[in-house]
Amino acid sequence: MAAAADDDSTDPVLATVTCAYCQREVPSLNIALHSAHCTRNLQKCEHCGDMVPRKLIDEHYDENHAPMICSLCQQSVERELWDLHKGLQCPQRMLACQYCEFELPAADIFEHQDVCGNRTEYCQPCQKYIRLRELVGHEIQFHSQPNVASESSSGRSTLEEEEESYPAEEQPVRPKSTHGLKRKQLIVAVVVAGIAILIGSVLLKKGGWFS
Repeated sequence: MAAAADDDSTDPVLATVTCAYCQREVPSLNIALHSAHCTRNLQKCEHCGDMVPRKLIDEHYDENHAPMICSLCQQSVERELWDLHKGLQCPQRMLACQYCEFELPAADIFEHQDVCGNRTEYCQPCQKYIRLRELVGHEIQFHSQPNVASESSSGRSTLEEEEESYPAEEQPVRPKSTHGLKRKQLIVAVVVAGIAILIGSVLLKKGGWFS
């Protein structure tokens, strides 16, 4: 069966050829007739190189390549590039200043922002004036750090409040503080050492008496 399939693939009746005009796969036996048909009915667009039906070539040009005059900058732009020009390239498109949000043409916005960003705003916690272009970085660096002490204190009080909300039989077991335990051990060690010294001195005195 595999050999038969291989024989079929080389059969000139089943072989195909790519048409040079429309880029479609056409049976090799029909390529001459098909090419003549494409030559007579298709036309290559001189702008994009696509093969377009001759009767639609004007429509294709109007929809894709006809120049449009930008009402803002008066430049001539191909229709297929119109969205790109209007959104990113037109020097007269309106943009908002990142500092004061005032809208200006794109051609003037950078010069405006250079001046506007040098204006200052008073920082109340620091009690000094900060440039607008540096204000965001200043706030992140100096005023976005949480107060660890207050948070830990708040965390303890919240934990205590949560524990108080439990019923008596469900109160969570909190670990005992080791500070008091160490202090008791130190006192016991001192007492034991004192007793040992006292006993030693008594024994020494008795030994002196015996001598």
